[in-house]
Amino acid sequence: MKKTNLTIVALALLLSASVKVSAQTAAQAPAQPQVNQADRDELIFLTPEWKGERFPDGRPKVPEDIIQRMKSVSIEEAWATMGGSRFNYQLAEDWNIKINPDSVLCGRALTVTFMPYRPDMWKAIDERGKKEGRRAQNVWGVEQLQKGDVYVADQFGLHKNGPTIGDRVAADIYKRTGTGIVYNGAIRDLEGLKELGGFTSYVDSYSPSYHNPGSDQNTMIMGVNKPTRIRQVTVMPGDVVLGKQGVVIFIPPHLAEKVVKASERTRLEDMFAHIRTAEGKYTAGQMDANWPAPIREDYLAWLKAAVKDKKIKLPVAKAQVEEIIAAADVANVH
Repeated sequence: MKKTNLTIVALALLLSASVKVSAQTAAQAPAQPQVNQADRDELIFLTPEWKGERFPDGRPKVPEDIIQRMKSVSIEEAWATMGGSRFNYQLAEDWNIKINPDSVLCGRALTVTFMPYRPDMWKAIDERGKKEGRRAQNVWGVEQLQKGDVYVADQFGLHKNGPTIGDRVAADIYKRTGTGIVYNGAIRDLEGLKELGGFTSYVDSYSPSYHNPGSDQNTMIMGVNKPTRIRQVTVMPGDVVLGKQGVVIFIPPHLAEKVVKASERTRLEDMFAHIRTAEGKYTAGQMDANWPAPIREDYLAWLKAAVKDKKIKLPVAKAQVEEIIAAADVANVH
């Protein structure tokens, strides 16, 4: 072989080896993360019991049908079902500011965590955010919200000079989600927030002061779509948020359907119990205990008749009532 050909072969082998090394190095190198944000694999790892659909960011996506039916679930019913599954610390109480408290707040959590300002960390975080085209840190989570989300943020209870949400940011949140916020911190422009209509929200406090993103910093963003803490609750991205009666409960995605179905059964059984007690057929003690077979059979017969009677307004949709009847019939057969 001529010397020129040997040189060409050697160069080709060297180039091939170089490409392989470069490919291996690229494969081993971690992907460039977004600012302080859990990646999809991490969210899947932290929510292993959810087997359903997910958002592109990895958050569990509880079906819209379950979200809508969840609005009729009472706090007591949700609490009882979750307690039975050993989720005993999912209730957040003692909210000083409640916006539209007579409405129901319900949706999927998008979580944000702030921490007290530290200049070296704030600068590093902010510079990386600017490289990604981000603006002020207080809207990094807001800009990721989707329809049906609830903005859930821990701002460690900061009050004076703490508000990162006023009427302008709130209007953007409401436009994106159609829901509201759960906010462990202070808000401003309270009158403007109340004018947003369906912006049902639970907040620690109100202050006319404001968070200055350019100077006098006192907060920095430490997490978007990561686990966060609201009161004594560990809140995960994708949890179903249910706010009513002045409190907020966070329902793990894999329990959402179970909570809804248990609530629907309870509402129907309560209606039956009230009717039969008023008729004098059973006592309150009988209705409040485990029902023996004769009462259970009476209930099923009543339910079958009621679902066909257009004059009777049941507290549960017809499709769900028929599902409950079918399940009871199968159980009786077996």
